[in-house]
Amino acid sequence: MTQFRHLKYCNIKIVSLLAISALLVACPSSNNGYKTEYHKNTNALNILINQYANNIEQIWGPHEVLIAGPKDFVEYSNDLLTRVHINFVSGQLAIETLSEDPKNQLKAAIVTTLLMTEPEDISKQSNAPIDNSKEPFLYKQILDETGQPIRWDWRAAHYADYLVDNQLHTRKSGKKQISYVNINLVPDHVNERAHKFIPLVRQSAREYHVDERLMLAIIQVESNFNPFAVSRSDALGLMQLQQHTAGRDLFNRWGKKGEPTKSYLLDPKNNINMGGAYLALIRDSYLAGIKDPVSMRYAMISAYNGGAGSVLKTFSKDRTKAIEVINKMTADQVYQKLTTSHASQESRNYLIKVNQILKK
Repeated sequence: MTQFRHLKYCNIKIVSLLAISALLVACPSSNNGYKTEYHKNTNALNILINQYANNIEQIWGPHEVLIAGPKDFVEYSNDLLTRVHINFVSGQLAIETLSEDPKNQLKAAIVTTLLMTEPEDISKQSNAPIDNSKEPFLYKQILDETGQPIRWDWRAAHYADYLVDNQLHTRKSGKKQISYVNINLVPDHVNERAHKFIPLVRQSAREYHVDERLMLAIIQVESNFNPFAVSRSDALGLMQLQQHTAGRDLFNRWGKKGEPTKSYLLDPKNNINMGGAYLALIRDSYLAGIKDPVSMRYAMISAYNGGAGSVLKTFSKDRTKAIEVINKMTADQVYQKLTTSHASQESRNYLIKVNQILKK
């Protein structure tokens, strides 16, 4: 029987692959007052991910490649014949298999998924059995056929039996037959996930004097409260931090050598703590001198996505002049400038999305 254990899943495998391709290039220093920044060379990373995707395509067929992302949790069994996909935007969970023994494979995958814990615990478990002392990550986000949340293995096993016996479907992918079950997360699944991390956000916000509402809005836009989040830019965890930029800079300022590991950044406690620290670093160092607190917030949000240098260059090529220009503008004018003139369309949209959440 195919083993279906936490550390063997696709997103954890991809994280391991990313470590091989952690290639950095430093931009040349300039004389315009901007701090030298580091940019990720993602070519090797994309090659590795594409190779892995090719393996999946060969097994599952064309148009069947699923890879973990910031808002998509994707895991494969060791032989790649069974997979789990949680879309944290739509709130849908699909468990699929190509196995010749689909019922048993689906049941095993369902139970493991319903009882899986957060990355902090998974990184410590290796191939150990499921730790029932830990509250499952999906607890209260999925209810069984009787409307009850799933906390223990007996209820997970009972629900798995129910799903396979009553909601098993099949579909064709070329000549391959895929057996699957779909599970809907509860309507307020985003709030259920957010609730898990509010204490950590509050603690970080207080320590670094950052608005906790801002941190929660950034987490929602970055990962929709998916602690397993990974991206092709090698950003990790709830607040999508990179080892080689924010991670390295913060470690250096904390007197630590090197940079955080991937498992360190996937730990929600570490990720949220570093996210708050990074926002404070942006405010107190990279964007120091902006006087209006609302203008500062807009600049911080944009800088969190695209870098402080790009924010300041939107107003002037010279850092000192950029700060002066910002301080002469109203907060509304700063927002308008950043959402229409920033060099990156992604950063323009990012500010709009985060600001819309803050207005709710």
